Amino acid sequence: MILLSTSSLNWYWLHRIFMFAHKAWFDGLDLTLNKLNLDYWDEEYVKSLSDSFKLPVLSITAPSIWMNQKRVDKIVDIALKLWSQIITFSPPHRSDKDTTWFNKYLSKIKRETHLTISIQNVESKMLYFIIPEYKNATLNEIKKITWDATLDLWSIDTTSGMDILIAQKALWWTIKNVFLSDKQGIRNWLLPGWANWGISYLPLESFLMKLKTSAYNWFITLKVRPTELWVWNEDKVIQNMEYTINYYKKHFLNYK
Repeated sequence: MILLSTSSLNWYWLHRIFMFAHKAWFDGLDLTLNKLNLDYWDEEYVKSLSDSFKLPVLSITAPSIWMNQKRVDKIVDIALKLWSQIITFSPPHRSDKDTTWFNKYLSKIKRETHLTISIQNVESKMLYFIIPEYKNATLNEIKKITWDATLDLWSIDTTSGMDILIAQKALWWTIKNVFLSDKQGIRNWLLPGWANWGISYLPLESFLMKLKTSAYNWFITLKVRPTELWVWNEDKVIQNMEYTINYYKKHFLNYK
C-alpha cells in the first residue's frame, strides 16, 4: 500500500491534504506530528476528515525531538482512535532529557496494543564531531528495540559505504514502512526517479524490486519536500502525486 506523508504537503491545511491524497488515489495517510500543527493532535478532528474522505490514517510518525512518556501515550491514543496500524518513532534526541519513553516502554506498548511500534533510521549527525545527535541510532540497534523498523531512504549516509540496498538487507523482515524519496548530492527529499530530471541518485528501481521479491506487504510512504510537489500549483500537486502512484505501480506493485 502506498501512503502520503502529511509532511509532503505541510504548507496546506490538513483538510486539503486529505483532498489531494483522495484525488490522487493514495491508499491512506501517514500523519506526521510536530509541535506546530496542533490540529494533527486532535484525533476527533482527524477522524472526521478520514471518515469524510474515506481515506484511512494507516500510519503515524512521532516528532523526532520533544518526546517524553506523556506524549507517547497521547500518540498511542490518537492511533487507537484512528485505527492506525503503525507508529514510527525516532531514537532519542540528545536534547531529550527524559529517555524512559524509549526501549522498554515502547516494547510494552507493542505487547499491550494491536499497534506496530516501529523505529526509524535517522540522519547521522555529530555535535562537535563527537556527540551523536540521536542515541542508539545504528541500523543494528534500531531494529532490536521492538523488532519493527521504518526505513527512511534519504537518511542513509551513502558516503560511509552504506546504501539503500545494504540498509534494506540489514533491516530485512523488520521493515514495516519505507519513507520513499530520491536524492542527489546535497539535494534530498526529491520525487522518486526525478533527481536531475530523471537520473536517480539512489538505486530506487532495484530497491523496490528487491522489496517486492522479498514478499514485502507493508507500507511505502511518499515523503518529499513540499516544493517537490509544486505546492503553489494545485494542478501540479495532483500531477506529481499521480506520477508517484504510477512509479510505485510500475516498479513495485506490478513487478514480477
